[in-house]
Amino acid sequence: MSTRPPMRPPGNAPAVLLGFQPALALTGALCLRQNLGSSSPGKKQNKENTITINCVTFPHPDTMPEQQLLKPTEWSYCDYFWADKKDPQGNGTMAGFELLLQKQLKGKQMQKEMSEFIRERIKIEEEYAKNLAKLSQNSLAAQEEGSLGEAWAQVKKSLADEAEVHLKFSAKLHSEVEKPLMNFRENFKKDMKKCEHHITDLRKQLASRHAAVEKARKALTERQRDLEIKTQQLEIKLSNKTEEDIKKARRKSTQAGDDLMRCVDLYNQAQSKWFEEMVTTTLELERLEAERVEMIRQHLCQYTQLRHETDMFNQSTVEPVDQLLRKVDPAKDRELWVREHKTGNIRPVDMEI
Repeated sequence: MSTRPPMRPPGNAPAVLLGFQPALALTGALCLRQNLGSSSPGKKQNKENTITINCVTFPHPDTMPEQQLLKPTEWSYCDYFWADKKDPQGNGTMAGFELLLQKQLKGKQMQKEMSEFIRERIKIEEEYAKNLAKLSQNSLAAQEEGSLGEAWAQVKKSLADEAEVHLKFSAKLHSEVEKPLMNFRENFKKDMKKCEHHITDLRKQLASRHAAVEKARKALTERQRDLEIKTQQLEIKLSNKTEEDIKKARRKSTQAGDDLMRCVDLYNQAQSKWFEEMVTTTLELERLEAERVEMIRQHLCQYTQLRHETDMFNQSTVEPVDQLLRKVDPAKDRELWVREHKTGNIRPVDMEI
């Protein structure tokens, strides 16, 4: 019989994440696991009810009980990245969590490239303003007289005014769009690396516990076989082994069984810890991604606002951008991405002896 180890708050939650609220996230994760998809403590299960893949224990596909998603209808990260996925770059596998991290780092890179794009836009504005100011000082047709001469002079003056408008536009683009995009979460890659190490360490600990289980299982089999052989030899008197030898072998067999139970309990504790941290951290990554999308959306909206202020006669060129920005939906984006990249929505369950 195996019992599910009690849920415990993580001792080293990935607080390195920007704006991370471990207490709030963990409370939600624990409530979700306690209410959904968990077998009740003390419930008997056969070994055939579970299958271990890459040291993680899942329900056996032939006897799999129905599992309700932790966050139904939301296409949440915490529901679809429990299994490992074949690495497209090699013959190995990639953990679902690593796939999520790659998306986060890709998002950071996209944010940086957007900032570089705005910087190129600023250079164009600055060069345009410089050329307008230079042209406004040109002496061509300066000798035109009368009302036509006054009108021509005003034409050249308007170029200088327009150059000033474009210089102000470029300065606002730098302070209100380019710089915020570049500086948003400056230490994000470092924080993600710490987060990756944290989850990786838990996964390594789980693998170590699983190896200990297999070693203890093998030792128990050997002890049981040894006890059986000695018992048979004594019964048919093929050996001079005493009853004391049988008792000694039985004690070793019992000890091996106790060792196996202890190893399985430690494994289940390690998997429970990994499960809690996975739920907590994937929900945090989900929040960070939605926050990143919203931040970029707001600054692109600021970009279009500056365009409206600078060029009121060219609104039609930015209205399509406004329309698309108003349609930005992190939840819908996540749904489409998860549909394409999900690795599995079946969550781990405890290993049984």
